[in-house]
Amino acid sequence: MNRRTLLKMRQLGIVMLTWLVIGILIAIYDHLVLHTQNSAGPSSQYSFTTSLLLNMSLGLFGALVGGGFQVFFINVKYHDKPYGKTILAVTVSFILIIITINIVLRAIAMPDSARLAKNGLVWAVVVAITQLMLQINSKFGPGTFWNILRGKYNTPKEERKIFMFLDINSSTTIAEHLGDKKYHELLKDFFNDITNPILDSKGEIYQYVGDEVVIAWQYEDGIQNSKCIDCFFDIKRHLKTKEAKYLQYYGLLPSFKAGIHCGHVIAGEIGVMKRDITYSGDVLNTTSRIQSLCKEFNEEVIVSADLAAGLRLNNHYKAEALGGIKLRGKEKEMQLIALRPAS
Repeated sequence: MNRRTLLKMRQLGIVMLTWLVIGILIAIYDHLVLHTQNSAGPSSQYSFTTSLLLNMSLGLFGALVGGGFQVFFINVKYHDKPYGKTILAVTVSFILIIITINIVLRAIAMPDSARLAKNGLVWAVVVAITQLMLQINSKFGPGTFWNILRGKYNTPKEERKIFMFLDINSSTTIAEHLGDKKYHELLKDFFNDITNPILDSKGEIYQYVGDEVVIAWQYEDGIQNSKCIDCFFDIKRHLKTKEAKYLQYYGLLPSFKAGIHCGHVIAGEIGVMKRDITYSGDVLNTTSRIQSLCKEFNEEVIVSADLAAGLRLNNHYKAEALGGIKLRGKEKEMQLIALRPAS
């Protein structure tokens, strides 16, 4: 199972657990309402246990079907649609299903159809909120929104990370040739198409900066089987499969270069009106400067010797030492290595 599917399964699991709890709360609420002074009381056929099991079953079934539909279809097929339209479409569809069921139940003279309508409206709100939360999670990136909710980085923490700064070649020339609007569409397609290889390598998209994307790994994840290096060449292979699309719409297939480095950063939550989790430390500036040397050395990928020392390149890649390079703003020289596929 690839990481994309694993993330979706995890989302579905959270939805199922949440909807199960909501089903329990609905049963408890109905039970309490039936025993208030303003109520005529429960009917002779009423059973709290039956009601509880029914609502739990509805919650689980609804999460499995409706939640699965949201996670595996809506948020994949319509990921580039406006959030409001997606939420509205999902909610209206759910309400129409509830109305249809209610009409059928009334036609066969089932007396609980009114309660079904009430519960249907409640679940419609639940569906809308679920879709909103899924969209927010997608906006922040896997895990980031949850980390903000639980305050993981309220207190800054030191972490060891690997960073890749990946930049499109000749972006200024391409922008002048395509024009601003079409160039923006190119960037949108490019960033969409490189997402899956990044996720499959256990990377996270930290930032988009113009025509550049900053990718981060937990050190252990990026080092494992050289995933941080594989990511670059997986992106290249994946884009090659979409060459016909790019040639048709833009007349070119974007090429790119990357600098990769590792080190300790401080991860912390910042912002008041817009909250986010950011990394700070010298490793980010150094990685950016390594990436800028790719053009000078005419190389696709340059990594620091610090990172290369922890990699197990085996026979997959050829490494060429570029010597000691004194980066701008650095007093000590840094050893840099160019990586190329072995074949």
